[in-house]
Amino acid sequence: MFLRSCEEEITTPLKGKTTGHIPLWLQGTLLRNGPGTLKVGSMSFDHMFDGSALLHSFKISEGTATYQCRFVRTDTYKRNQAANRIVVTEFATESVPDPCHTIFDRFTAFFKPLEKLSDNTVVSVYPMGDEIYTFTESPIIHRMDPKTLKTLERKDLTKDFAIVNHSAHPHILPNGDMFENAHIVGSMKPRWQMHPAYMHSFGITENYFVLIEQPMTISLRTVLWNVFLDKPFASALQWYPKLETNIVLISRETGEEVRRYITETLFYFHVINAFEHDQSLVLDLCTYKDAKILNGMYIKAMQSIQSNADCAEWFRARAKRLEMPLEAPAMTFVEAKLLADIGCETPRIHYDMYNGRSYRYFYAISSDIDNIKPGAVVKVDTWTGDYKTWFEADSFASEPVFVPEPQAQEEDAGILLCVLLCGSHACRISLLLLDARTMLEVGRVTFDTPSPAPKCFHGWFISERVQP
Repeated sequence: MFLRSCEEEITTPLKGKTTGHIPLWLQGTLLRNGPGTLKVGSMSFDHMFDGSALLHSFKISEGTATYQCRFVRTDTYKRNQAANRIVVTEFATESVPDPCHTIFDRFTAFFKPLEKLSDNTVVSVYPMGDEIYTFTESPIIHRMDPKTLKTLERKDLTKDFAIVNHSAHPHILPNGDMFENAHIVGSMKPRWQMHPAYMHSFGITENYFVLIEQPMTISLRTVLWNVFLDKPFASALQWYPKLETNIVLISRETGEEVRRYITETLFYFHVINAFEHDQSLVLDLCTYKDAKILNGMYIKAMQSIQSNADCAEWFRARAKRLEMPLEAPAMTFVEAKLLADIGCETPRIHYDMYNGRSYRYFYAISSDIDNIKPGAVVKVDTWTGDYKTWFEADSFASEPVFVPEPQAQEEDAGILLCVLLCGSHACRISLLLLDARTMLEVGRVTFDTPSPAPKCFHGWFISERVQP
């Protein structure tokens, strides 16, 4: 699914075929972000993180939905399109010289290395106040029009804050505050000054920021060298299989590091949730035993995924829980306990009510590619370890986004929104609705598109429901 490339944008809302039931209370727009094309001209990207950002929109209204998609007009996208080749180096893809640039342009660019960095915001999409932005891990974000999907503004966060990168998953509080957009609220010293840990996401509780200092580090020396030589960022990542993982708590009140714990060697992308309970801090996250998943996300590896027996192990993520006593001595070892023995990635919860609070359920996509139900949608009960799944042959779902019912009393009273791709029909995409309680299908809207529909990474639902 990640090997598909969108060849034609859909700027006019496309109507689809509705089956089942779309609740009338469900009004709003599901936005999704991810790699939209793996090629520019005759050149191809080398990694799933490198494809040009494509924003998808599913507008839900009056018991049905429409679909649109449009590439984010990043500087990288515009330069690549103008040159008809990859002229901006990505996470794992090396560029070629830009024929649109003169020799003088290339000479002066050497002395302005940061201007050469990719601004391809391909990972996620989040609200900031009443505006919508696409994100990646570089300090560039793009403001988008949620109705037309036009790119409205490019924001360089380094002009306001002393940062060189940021998480692709900021946290949105109930009052609308976003951590990562206002000011520096906390800091920590890395274990190795020139090798900070790679962090794709972090946790937040009532009193703490929770940072996971995994043994996947970024060599700052290599980063600087790569910037000047226009080499991919991926070569700066270094995995240390014999080192343990540190969990760092930073006070939200003072911004200071207050405690550090040790746990097993692990690699992670996504925190599920974190909360304080009975004088302990609980952290749930989707873990891998090593960082080989990054190798599995190279396009060549994806093309041979069915014949490579190692790939199944690379992608085998498991949800684990760490319970850290808040009064424990520094560097206390904490066991990572299995929450459920099923593959889990791109986890979501009832975010508005339970982010940073004690919760019971989370929803994810099964990462067990050798399972008889690959790509199933999963619901995990963290209290019991039980899980439910939804699966349909020849269908592959995206990250499930939870939308609560009006006046919902139960944590799982709501609808899961998933984007569904069809294995045998590249030019077909569906919006799937599941009952979050039962994991049974409620309805779906299916769209036949003029070109292949690629798989996306992350999304956000913008509710337009009128509050009583």
